[in-house]
Amino acid sequence: MRRTIGTIAAAGLLLAGCGGGDEPRPTTTIAPTTTEVASIVPLTGRPGDAPSRPALIVKIDNAPKARPQAGINQADIVVEEAVEGGITRLFTVFHSQDPPVIGPVRSARSTDIALASMLNRPLFAYSGANNVFLRQIKEAPLVDIGVNAVPGAYRRERGRPALYDLFSSAGALFGAAPPEATPPPPLFKYGNAPAGGKASAGIHLEFRGRVVTTADWRWDAAKAGWVRTQNSSAHVDTDGNQVTATNVVVQVVVYEDTGIRDQSGEPVPEAKLVGEGRALVFRDGMVFEGVWSKGSPEAITEYKTADGQPLALNPGQTWVELARDDANGVITVL
Repeated sequence: MRRTIGTIAAAGLLLAGCGGGDEPRPTTTIAPTTTEVASIVPLTGRPGDAPSRPALIVKIDNAPKARPQAGINQADIVVEEAVEGGITRLFTVFHSQDPPVIGPVRSARSTDIALASMLNRPLFAYSGANNVFLRQIKEAPLVDIGVNAVPGAYRRERGRPALYDLFSSAGALFGAAPPEATPPPPLFKYGNAPAGGKASAGIHLEFRGRVVTTADWRWDAAKAGWVRTQNSSAHVDTDGNQVTATNVVVQVVVYEDTGIRDQSGEPVPEAKLVGEGRALVFRDGMVFEGVWSKGSPEAITEYKTADGQPLALNPGQTWVELARDDANGVITVL
């Protein structure tokens, strides 16, 4: 009797042997099954072919003279962080889109290190920093493509005031990636909303200091997203489109004085991003209460409900607000 590989075929032969017949029994061949997994873009959760390139971080100014900005509606993720004097700055992450103009590019802060460390050695574009922060950038797990490292990737935009006129493009900045650069991991969970959400019109935030920066997000059902107003005016980009996000994550953090002062004498703050705290997730016209946690600078921040369930987001662009709930901050759910 011929030997045949396969459990079913062997069983068939065993039965044939027991029957004592001389004619061979037919064997059955089972084709292997495969499961196709849809490709997901890591920083948006949208289906599609994930780019093989690294994440690109661009520090974009958000002071009144810096607006309107270019490229922010094409970012996968934007993190708004407090800097000195009540001004905020945008830690803007690009991966899936290639805006032809990005800016105005401004300087780095120490808060950026714990954000960048989650992204698998991302490209980091910025206009400069003080010596303390430059040393931190040099030691951080990122690729420095700032204006001093890659000056040819930047240009001055005519018609913009000084300090707010440095611009670049996705093509120029991605072109500075080293050959060994690899894509980022997902930073969020995507999927159905957890239980326990409440209907919400949006949120009002204030960053207070010498000046006050207000940020308001309002649910727009027609756009299926949250539209942004800053200091009582629609926050628009250079194309005239209002900033709109699929998800808004409010991460309540503590800011500490770095001991460094800017040129006006204002203290330079740093958000403490390792630890845990309160989180609010806005999606689908609803707000979900939870907590955030991050065990180390390299760890990816987790957002969960009070009972430990993931605070899943909708696929799309996400803004993270590093909000402060102290004498220099206001958080009001609408």
